[in-house]
Amino acid sequence: MKIGRLSLRLTLGAFFVGHGTQKLFGWFGGHGLEGTGQFFEQLGLRPGRHHAAAAGAAETAGGALMLAGLATPLAASTVTSVMLTAINRVHRKNGPWVSNGGYEYNVVLIAAAAALAEVGPGPLSLDEALGSDLHGPGWALAALLGGVAGAAGAHVYAQRSAPPAAPTVDTAAADEVAAEQPQPVV
Repeated sequence: MKIGRLSLRLTLGAFFVGHGTQKLFGWFGGHGLEGTGQFFEQLGLRPGRHHAAAAGAAETAGGALMLAGLATPLAASTVTSVMLTAINRVHRKNGPWVSNGGYEYNVVLIAAAAALAEVGPGPLSLDEALGSDLHGPGWALAALLGGVAGAAGAHVYAQRSAPPAAPTVDTAAADEVAAEQPQPVV
């Protein structure tokens, strides 16, 4: 048995389930859909509640699949998608280091998920019990690309759901037009 791989899979899976259920149900000190949705709105992920539900479901389902060692590349893809969205919307502007609010931790989680997609979930897994052989470099790459596609989809959905921008007024042009208008005689 590969104890390191099992430990990584169980730890990663459990924490993702925890983060997902924080978003969905407010468990483990989370804010639930309402609070998470409001936070996501502030990040520009609109509608916030939809994005909170999608992120919570991806983390919960991806974490559960990882815990069980079932469809490991799919599990890696879903959690990668959420981590890439977090990097894009929250951490990227802070640089790499987590001590500055950066994306270092998110990248480590993505790398761990990709590593599991490449080496497989191990002998104590549902994939192994079912005789599934969904692992290797191609599966790891597919998981990463699936994560990129999911994050891109979240970004596009947020952009399309954003409220229309207020029209900008060229004040110089507006003043010029006003000056050309006949002035009322008083």
